[in-house]
Amino acid sequence: MQAAQPHLPTSRSGRIVNISSISAQAGFIGQSIYGGTKAALDAMTRTWARELSENETVNSSNPGPVATSMWFGNSEEFMKGVRPFIQGAPLEKIRPEVDDRELVEGAEMAGGRPAYMWEIAGVVGM
Repeated sequence: MQAAQPHLPTSRSGRIVNISSISAQAGFIGQSIYGGTKAALDAMTRTWARELSENETVNSSNPGPVATSMWFGNSEEFMKGVRPFIQGAPLEKIRPEVDDRELVEGAEMAGGRPAYMWEIAGVVGM
């Protein structure tokens, strides 16, 4: 942040949006490094929000599951365990005519589909 700060707007128009995860709070098996780094990001987000409050707004978003190699590498047990976090997510609806076959199969097991990375980037960029 020290390297970026001189390049940030000084007119209250600066926006920083970090992408975090429920893994920062939930403590999923096999995700100690991932969850730990997301918890650190959440702490840094809160600190930066205070440090930069004069000119920037700093927030963090937990968009829900995202279709990455990490998502597809999860076990069936994990998929069933995250069901409560997926149900009700804005992008949970399975679209067999649009979504990749692998994504549809995993989504059926988990109770909803993960978002594509471009969907998350589009929402954050709005």
